[in-house]
Amino acid sequence: MIVLDPHTASAYVGIRSLFYRIASVFGQGVLVVVAGLLEKRLGSVPAAWTWTLVLSAAILGIVALYHSFILPRGESTPPKERDAKAIFADFGRTFATFFQKRQVWMAIVFMLLYRLPEALSIKMLSPMMLDPMDRGGLGLSTEAVGLVYGTVGVIALIIGGILGGLAGARWGLKKCLWPMALSLALPCGVYVFLAAAQPSSTAVISACVAFDQFGYGFGFTAYMLYMMYFSRGEFTTAHYSLCTAFMALSMMIPGLFAGFLQESLGYLGFFILVMACCLATVAVTFIIKVDPEYGKASKEK
Repeated sequence: MIVLDPHTASAYVGIRSLFYRIASVFGQGVLVVVAGLLEKRLGSVPAAWTWTLVLSAAILGIVALYHSFILPRGESTPPKERDAKAIFADFGRTFATFFQKRQVWMAIVFMLLYRLPEALSIKMLSPMMLDPMDRGGLGLSTEAVGLVYGTVGVIALIIGGILGGLAGARWGLKKCLWPMALSLALPCGVYVFLAAAQPSSTAVISACVAFDQFGYGFGFTAYMLYMMYFSRGEFTTAHYSLCTAFMALSMMIPGLFAGFLQESLGYLGFFILVMACCLATVAVTFIIKVDPEYGKASKEK
């Protein structure tokens, strides 16, 4: 957002959203595999997860050190010395100018509801795969869930995320908005099939997860681009951070109710409800306004 123009940023936003999603899949896929392997070796679930979390902390420390040297900083002016009153005044202006933006409430509704189907479904995917068939699940082992979700899913996500970024840079956010919204929401239907059919074939389950993750990688690009688009102007990075706060809220609130809904409806009823929530994605995509040229390459030579 600081060092790239909108067109170049559009091309790379797919990569950014890709790694955002990989972080989630890594936690729910790769680390689950590690925990499963340690559980067999150590013979203790608490010990297995203790060492898995120690590994996670070590990875975070190494990545933080790497970022401190590698992340681009762009051109910046030396910070001015200001007293506490001026700092708090700027802090207040940051919030005030955010809520003074045009169509701010439509934007907030979009940020809260665009990912509603995914926000509900993601909490129940691993439990459904791990639960035995007599409880409506697929009866997969811990390692199999990690393989399906953490390997096959990540590969499909990579492809979808990269193609989403390239599409946004070529045609702009406006033209890509509807295809991306539908590709994010509708593939959740594969989980209705999995809950109803309960296939025992890992290949079939992997294909369904790959289809969903590809659609998510492609469709999530529109969400990231819209947040960048809405954050333009004064306090760009601060306003973008507020947008990411709404993004986190959009995942947290539905997640609070996902378990209760699944226990009440069963896996099949739950994922049918998830598909009904696709209407929310369609509705909020319809109400927002986007500059048709945003994200496209400039025609000036």
